[in-house]
Amino acid sequence: MADTALSESVVGVPDVWRLRARGCWSEAAALLAPYCADDARAALSRAELLVEGCFYQLEGWAEAEDALRLAEALAGTDEERGAAASERGYLAYGATLFSVRDRADEARSAFGRSAALLSPGSPGRPLLDFRRGLVAENIAVNPAAARAAFRRAHAGAVAHGDTFLTSFTWRHLAGLAAADGDLAEARHGFAESLRIRVALGHLVGTAPALLSLADLEPEDTADRLHAEAARLYELLGGVPAWLAPAFTA
Repeated sequence: MADTALSESVVGVPDVWRLRARGCWSEAAALLAPYCADDARAALSRAELLVEGCFYQLEGWAEAEDALRLAEALAGTDEERGAAASERGYLAYGATLFSVRDRADEARSAFGRSAALLSPGSPGRPLLDFRRGLVAENIAVNPAAARAAFRRAHAGAVAHGDTFLTSFTWRHLAGLAAADGDLAEARHGFAESLRIRVALGHLVGTAPALLSLADLEPEDTADRLHAEAARLYELLGGVPAWLAPAFTA
């Protein structure tokens, strides 16, 4: 994972990635819209962008739902149907996590369908494992199950060269380590997550990574990291929205 240069294999279509990384999900989705009428891959990518935007902006749920329905309708292979089911589960998880509506059962059911459709070696399997880990961590409140899922996701992401996903698996494994009191492991994981996001230019994910690491650093370093996170948060117009409490006096 030493080389995290921007490439299509890591982050997808470069122009779409640049907008996505800066929190411009609607604009990135608009680039794909002309291809979505009959292209299952484009339709799924557009749905993924809009679903992700919901997690950062805490709005846009109806538009993401519409895009996902189109992706589900166009899916023609088990791989495409499995990926769409994973996205369905993720959207339902997000609605539950942010108290839009309790869709926890729908999330679990959709992830189960995805697991049945995606082969063990599928490139989409690590992301599915990660998302099931999120449900275990934040809905079921089962840290042991979450840790096992995140470790599977991390190993799969490394095997498939999905550097971006490893920034999330590092972050969540670090969070569990911190909760267990293993501060050295937590610091290492948060630092790795931050390093990858900076290398990939993922601006919207950098502020949360800075704050997580700041919690484990000495006061002078923590203040510097917090200030940089605040700068990015302001630069991006208050995104991620759920970071607002960290910057209120």
